[in-house]
Formats: sequence, C-alpha cells, structure tokens
Amino acid sequence: MPSSDRRNSATADPAASDAPASTGQSTGQSGGGVQSLERAFDLLERMADAGGEVGLSELSGSSGLPLPTIHRLMRTLVACGYVRQHPNRRYALGPRLIRLGESSSRLLGTWARPYLARLVEETGETANMALLDGDEVVYVAQVPSRHSMRMFTEVGRRVLPHSTGVGKALLAGSSPDEVRAVLARTGMPAATERTITTPEGFLAALEHVREAGYAMDDNEQELGVRCIAVSVPDSPTAAAISISGPAGRVTEAATDKFVPLMHEVAEQLSRALASNGTS
Repeated sequence: MPSSDRRNSATADPAASDAPASTGQSTGQSGGGVQSLERAFDLLERMADAGGEVGLSELSGSSGLPLPTIHRLMRTLVACGYVRQHPNRRYALGPRLIRLGESSSRLLGTWARPYLARLVEETGETANMALLDGDEVVYVAQVPSRHSMRMFTEVGRRVLPHSTGVGKALLAGSSPDEVRAVLARTGMPAATERTITTPEGFLAALEHVREAGYAMDDNEQELGVRCIAVSVPDSPTAAAISISGPAGRVTEAATDKFVPLMHEVAEQLSRALASNGTS
C-alpha cells in the first residue's frame, strides 16, 4: 500500500499538538479516531518501512511531526514494549509486536480461506496464501485439492522466495537493488535442476511476472509440480495467492484459464482485507 494512502490523517497538520482541538470534542478525536493513537501507529509503520530501526530526526523528517511530539509518543511506545531504545538512542520495533503479528497472520489465513476455497472449486487444484516475512515466504493458509494426487504445503512453512511462484509474485514490485539485497542475504540454493540460481536470472523472471501479470514456479521447488501465483493488490502486508498441482494438470492451457480467475479472487480478497468492519 503506498505510504501516502495511509498517512494523510497523521500528517495533515504537523504543527498540531496532541491536545483536543477547540471543536467541541472533549476526547481529542480526529476524524473518528484518537489523534495520538493514529500518530503512534503511523510512526510504527514508518519504522517498519525503514527496516525496523530509526532515529527521532528521521521520523520527524518523514512524518512532518515536531520532535517533542515524536519523543512523547516514542516514550509511551517504549514503556508499553512496542518499541525499544538502543544505547545509541535510536529506536527499534519491540518484541511485543511479534505476538500481535503472529496472531494477525493466523487471522489473515482464516479470512482468506473462503477465497482459496473458491479457487479450489473452480480450478480443482490446491490453493495457498503466502506472506513475505523478512526475507522469507511463509504460507499462512491452504485449501487442498480434492484430487487423490495433490500438492500439500504445511501452513507455517517457510521457504526462500527465489524458487517459488509466490516468492516471485511477492518480490515483483520491489526494485532491483532491493531484490539483490534479499538474494545476497538468503543465497540461491537449488531445490531442483530447474531452480533459478543467479540474481540476473531471477530479475529477468520478475520482469516476466510484471509483463504477464502472474508468476510461475515450473518444477523449480519440486520436480513434477507447477505453481501459479498472483499478488494481492493493496494488501496491508505483501501477500500472494497461488494454485499448485501436478505439471500434467497445470498446463499452459490451464494457466490461461486460471489466471483471470486468480486476479478476480485476489481483488475480492483485497477488498475484504481493506474493510474495517464498519458500516
């Protein structure tokens, strides 16, 4: 999700204090939400976008908020355990966020299951949802095919992105420098003889993903298996859905039929994730 889409309310008035405005509202609310809470979450997201560790001046520069306001909010987040302060006085995301993230990932998989079930119903193949967690791909949901010969990936399994369709779909929107940095950290071990094992080859594959609108794992993670994947647009965190099956069933003709359906389901899932449950 573009940064500007989620931060307008937090940066609309950089000079404003955290005190209630003189509008007759006694709760300090702005646009239906508490302004300090909006700003605190905005700072956490900016920290995540910056790699998890930042200084106050960086946060001030990116958010437009004055340093005293940021310092006050960060003190509260540190006290709650959601942020840590290092000896060099820089701030990092705190360990209490891990539990929130793990619970959210499980719920995300639960919300996705009806959409994956539709893919299984209409394609006959196993459907998956995966997220990008750091440098790894983690599967958070699966609905299995009804075929006796079917693919199975354990929910919670982590794989490297270079050998999977979902990995390609998740990284297709990243810059070449970002992709090279990920590959340098993870390495590119060969899972099969078809696995892409060079950064140049992987970058070329990502260019094809952007042109075609979908990603393919063609016997690259497991011989005899093909996987088709598309990203979930505007997801709160990078997400992709996929279908996988024997190469004899997931043919080129099947791919041409499956991809439009997968984009439709991804759009529906995106809208469901964007809904805040209010009328």
